[in-house]
Amino acid sequence: MKIAIIIFFILLHYCGYNQGAFAPPAGQFGSTAIHKDSTAIVHWAESCEVIRGGLDIADSTLGLVTFGSEEDAIDIADGAVVSLGDKGSAVLHFNGILFDGPGHDFAVFENSFSDDFLELAFVEVSSDGINFVRFPATCDLQDSLQIGPFGSSDATHVNNLAGKYRAQFGTPFDLSELAGHPDLDINEISHIRIIDCIGSLQPEFASHDQYGRRINDPYPSPFSSGGFDLDAVGIIHYNAYTGLSENDLVFSVFPNPTTELININCKGFIKAEIQTMQGRLIHSRKSNPINCTSLANGNYIIKVLTENGIHIQIFMKR
Repeated sequence: MKIAIIIFFILLHYCGYNQGAFAPPAGQFGSTAIHKDSTAIVHWAESCEVIRGGLDIADSTLGLVTFGSEEDAIDIADGAVVSLGDKGSAVLHFNGILFDGPGHDFAVFENSFSDDFLELAFVEVSSDGINFVRFPATCDLQDSLQIGPFGSSDATHVNNLAGKYRAQFGTPFDLSELAGHPDLDINEISHIRIIDCIGSLQPEFASHDQYGRRINDPYPSPFSSGGFDLDAVGIIHYNAYTGLSENDLVFSVFPNPTTELININCKGFIKAEIQTMQGRLIHSRKSNPINCTSLANGNYIIKVLTENGIHIQIFMKR
């Protein structure tokens, strides 16, 4: 009997030690996972620009990942993904703003085939497409033994990292956690950036959580679909426009797509900025129309300041 009691407490200690402090996998009691068909999601990302990462951060000769396309990260989570590779990133835009509401405000979807195969990524948001603020991530998985390419991880040891949940279930984020940051208005979020966590435990390559701990993620993954696989970003709290007055709702840019000039139709025009989809400023002009002949073909953001507010729209250069 004494032996049985001792074994019981050993097992109890073991289970308690291995159970993390954070929400468990999708479908389990206490999970925060949001299904792709949840009525809480009112909008999906409308555009995406990806900077591909490498097949292996430690060997640049292998080149970059190639799986999927930017279009695969747009609209509802459907299993079609774009792979980011080691330290690759994606910036998503919504033709409107996200704002801080009750509870979670958006969710990021990956395509994991199980509850314990977790490919993780940092999540950042921006109010201007230039200054991004990262959610404080926590990962207290063991970091003494490298998790292999198809190794297992426990979601209860992971918080504020995308990829925590299996396919069709989004990892949610709450903008209120970033309240008070000087470079961010949590009620006017225009961009979300996803950055792959490098899973390597080697000091020169490792990614770290908010406490400086190394993030142990499946590594190496020298495949065309390596790294974080972005399926979609679903929005819970969303407004189509940013605080525009009724007199300023008439707004358009044309022609779209354009080959040479972009014309801005609005009231009280002050200036316009053209940015890459990553939010990098290319042009700032006080003239209208704007000559776009020097732009490479692709999608761009035009941000127009008027006497009554700011308009943001995406246009294509051909």
